[in-house]
Amino acid sequence: MKRQLAEKSGRDGERRAAFWLRAKGWHILGERVRTPAGEIDLVARRGNLVAFVEVKWRRKAEDLDHAIDEHRLARVAAAAEAVAHRFATGGEDIRIDVILLAPGAFPRHIANAWQP
Repeated sequence: MKRQLAEKSGRDGERRAAFWLRAKGWHILGERVRTPAGEIDLVARRGNLVAFVEVKWRRKAEDLDHAIDEHRLARVAAAAEAVAHRFATGGEDIRIDVILLAPGAFPRHIANAWQP
């Protein structure tokens, strides 16, 4: 039951992040994109930039500071590398972003969060 609630909350966070990105002028190219290396929550494009976005939802804003780590970002980067050719077909720049969400807190968008 606890796992199902966490899954539902995560999906809700992803929907909120997609809505927020659209409001900022991004076009959502993919949601919950599965790859052999893992899943990418959102793929978004704005201009000549494609972002592979990891979304983290927490019940408390203070828990967001520990929601993402290098291991998770490396997994998202590997997944993005596996499918970048599908989304960046015209020579667009690509990057890994993170969006952190919690009730009552403004979304925190960390652009270019992964720089190996």
